[in-house]
Amino acid sequence: MISASRLLRVLIPLVCLALLPGLRADEALITKARAFIGSEAALNGVEAIRMVGSLEVVESGEATPGTAKIEILFQKPDRQRITAISDARIEVTALDGYDAWSRVSDPRDPSQWQVTLLGPDQIRRLRANTFENLSFYRGLRTRGARIEDRGTATVDGVACRKLAFVHGPDIVFTRSFDVATGRLVLTETDSGTQIREEGELRSGGLRFPKRIVTLNTLPDGSTRTIRVTFDEISVNPTIDPSVFAVPVLIN
Repeated sequence: MISASRLLRVLIPLVCLALLPGLRADEALITKARAFIGSEAALNGVEAIRMVGSLEVVESGEATPGTAKIEILFQKPDRQRITAISDARIEVTALDGYDAWSRVSDPRDPSQWQVTLLGPDQIRRLRANTFENLSFYRGLRTRGARIEDRGTATVDGVACRKLAFVHGPDIVFTRSFDVATGRLVLTETDSGTQIREEGELRSGGLRFPKRIVTLNTLPDGSTRTIRVTFDEISVNPTIDPSVFAVPVLIN
């Protein structure tokens, strides 16, 4: 998971020179983090990703968790589609450039469905998330975003360095990387969500997580854990761009 803000403009050469050592350190860590995932050729060759698996939601005090089948699609430059299918509903959320929408339907009655067009804030978040999942920590400046060095920290018993990927004042992905290996240990969002990756799957010469575990704090102070376990991940599958487009709003 990903975050961003507008690139800071440095007007004073002396300030620029003072920042160079820090920027080089950030770049070295990002290079190591990318190498942990795969080669530069494999990373730069990614145009699309398809991830298929299952989602489990565990709410505080809930005895039986909710589950769903899930498919996640990413396609350059700015397309994303997530489909979650449970016994009670089918929910699709998609981004197509600067358009985004969600569709909820009843699997028992296909005539029962509703489409909602998403607003500017949701579109910005989806665009940042899509970019982060396809860029592998590089190229933020091309999006008017920046990286901030947040210093060292021990996370889950691992010596880490924190880098904030800032796409905007309220779209920030703070990532803790193992300084020894470049492995991503923890991602934290501006809303306080914590995201951890477990296990691995290999596809297209790249290393992907087998499971993503997200911990959210709810308004009442309780926590909710969402576990997504992937059965299959494909790099550069053939995806028809029309699946991202806003659906025709007729029955």
